[in-house]
Amino acid sequence: MRVLIVEDQALLRDGLSRMLTAYGMDVTTTRADGTRLAERLVAQRPDVAVVDVRLPPTFTDEGLRAAVAARRVVPGLPILVLSQYVERLYARELLADHAGAVGYLPKDRVADVHQFIDAVRRVAAGATVMDPDVIARLLHGPDTLAALTARERDVLRLMAEGHSNAAIGARIAVTEKSVSNLINSLSAKLGLPPSPDQHRRVLAVLSYLDHT
Repeated sequence: MRVLIVEDQALLRDGLSRMLTAYGMDVTTTRADGTRLAERLVAQRPDVAVVDVRLPPTFTDEGLRAAVAARRVVPGLPILVLSQYVERLYARELLADHAGAVGYLPKDRVADVHQFIDAVRRVAAGATVMDPDVIARLLHGPDTLAALTARERDVLRLMAEGHSNAAIGARIAVTEKSVSNLINSLSAKLGLPPSPDQHRRVLAVLSYLDHT
């Protein structure tokens, strides 16, 4: 798997490269800024790109804008965004194009190596990976998930990653019917329409983000 990393912090960039290499991935390119990044993404077409949102020279949203621009040229180009921030406008456009192969994780999730590697592989395989905290900030703000129970937060994370009810139940050790009930409950609290199909549930979240 060919991976392109774009991260301005040298220690994190090197750490990501070493981590991904250790898990059998081929880090073909590392970059520290967003100069002509969209062009480079399109030209190189990596199996997955790990891109920071805020990059030199302006440290605003170069990485996210480049990701959106590149996917307009190459729909479904696999990109996993890492950030300490959630930029609503471009994040919603990135997540709501329905092409899949996209993820948005807070940088602190890198500390959970297995979760991060799983996210990289899932995005490369065409899945949508959204951290529940990112969903919360995109919907209304950091307090959006306050009404959810810890179990509902777990289900939301797994639902956003595209897992089926059966797969979610196996992961959190509850029945498939219980998962369905939890999904209906959290969907009601977040104002999201429930759906029995895993892909449609992800699209429901994305559609809501696109119209809020």
